[in-house]
Amino acid sequence: MEGSAGLKHKHLEFTLATVSELSSSLTSSSSTPVIARFSADGGVAQLRFHQDSKFIDGFNVYLGTSQIFKLGPVQSLCVSKSCDTNKEKSYSRGVTIQFRNEEESRDFHSAFEQLQKEDDIQGTHLPNGAISASKSKFDNKIEPSSAKMYFHYYGQLLHQQNMLQDYVRTGTYYAAVIENRADFMGRVVVDVGAGSGILSLFAAQAGAKHVYAVEASEMAEYARKLIAGNPTLGQRITVIKGKVEEVELPEKVDILISEPMGTLLVNERMLESYIIARDRFLVPNGKMFPSIGRIHLAPFSDEYLFVEIANKALFWQQQNYYGVDLRPLYGSAFQGYFSQPVVDAFDPRLLVSPPICHVIDFNEIKEDDLYEIDIPLKFIASVGTRVHGLACWFDVLFNGSSVQRWLTTAPGAPTTHWYQIRCVLSQPIYVMAGQEITGRLHMIAHNAQSYTIHLTLSAKMWGPGAEQGGILQTSSCKLDLKEPYYRMSQPQPYTLAQDQQPHQLLQAQDTPLHTDDLEEPELLNEPSENSGAQLQ
Repeated sequence: MEGSAGLKHKHLEFTLATVSELSSSLTSSSSTPVIARFSADGGVAQLRFHQDSKFIDGFNVYLGTSQIFKLGPVQSLCVSKSCDTNKEKSYSRGVTIQFRNEEESRDFHSAFEQLQKEDDIQGTHLPNGAISASKSKFDNKIEPSSAKMYFHYYGQLLHQQNMLQDYVRTGTYYAAVIENRADFMGRVVVDVGAGSGILSLFAAQAGAKHVYAVEASEMAEYARKLIAGNPTLGQRITVIKGKVEEVELPEKVDILISEPMGTLLVNERMLESYIIARDRFLVPNGKMFPSIGRIHLAPFSDEYLFVEIANKALFWQQQNYYGVDLRPLYGSAFQGYFSQPVVDAFDPRLLVSPPICHVIDFNEIKEDDLYEIDIPLKFIASVGTRVHGLACWFDVLFNGSSVQRWLTTAPGAPTTHWYQIRCVLSQPIYVMAGQEITGRLHMIAHNAQSYTIHLTLSAKMWGPGAEQGGILQTSSCKLDLKEPYYRMSQPQPYTLAQDQQPHQLLQAQDTPLHTDDLEEPELLNEPSENSGAQLQ
């Protein structure tokens, strides 16, 4: 091996025995050695093969989209993603490399992996708005079919209209920006996942010097049209079509603004893109709108909902469905219906105890921390009842210099397009008033842009001797946040049990939270002393 350890200093070269392409007649002559040369021509790290001082056409490999595998001590296979420019289809191609000895094989693999890692970390320097040709962080962790459906969905105006007509959402964003003009005046802003461009226009109204509206879906074209139709504001807005993981900006920015929240705050995994944008573009001590998110959780009792879900599986109890016994599939169907989180707006009087909350600070959290979220649960039951599962909702804070505003999706508050979400247990647990309920909510991100949810709730022994006793009963379930049951748009009235009192739920948007307070996480607790809120 010749040269230094980095592409920026000097090309790296290896002498090979032969090189050939799979599914092709292309192969090098064995009479003269082949030179494998790593380079960064045009700012893109790649591997090229030369023989007799000439480049072998058809064998170039881009490190950002390639993997290398050992077939034997002196033979390896390099697989890279390529494309047919005429048909715009992607496919994989493989190059078989034969080394002269094992030592050269080890050195080559070491150099390939190291340079591939450096290329991934450093990226390539591209002009403003340009997109890297190598595979981005988004592409590496998200299934292509999921990404295609996701960007197709948000590329349609009817879905943008649905969000714009959520006046709680849109009105809160508008107030948070306009009431904090001092933060935006003369500042450079990035709108992450700009959609229709409405937040970019809000930032321009607040006096932003310039706004970069980054949008990966076809909605970018509609955003350009909307912004062009508002020329007074639009002259300070640049729409960039691409993912925040891939695009390049000509400057660092003072403010990030985005609406990255999904159901249960984290669904769709856009929070990760928001964090990546922070790390790539935001100046030190820059502002994020929003800056903090909180997931609120509380056990609930809802016999109507439980029976409704259980009854769906009764179809599979039929013994003679056109001569077929469906009962062998009943158990699987029953569990399948309970694996769907329920998205609806429910009556807050269904809650069995005051909520706790899990705080995510967007200013501090690392992207990897969102891959797996673990929330210990501990509640004190306010009433004696059957607990049917865990209710969840979220709120986010816009921590402006002038005004702090909360956007909440809490039950009892004006309904948003996020509603609330409930994880329903197939086996409810019984509790007495004052009894402790413990458990765990464990969420693991998957490549379909969502999370697998593992929920466990347990009731601890109650009464004399309880301190010496352990868990009385426990129930668990596994759910896919990607596949919810959309139940209804408004809460139904429920009659209170005779011994049940309405809970005074947190109205998060009214919680006083000052800039100085953010350094002390405990001040993010609910204002009520007996609310049971805990920060994780």
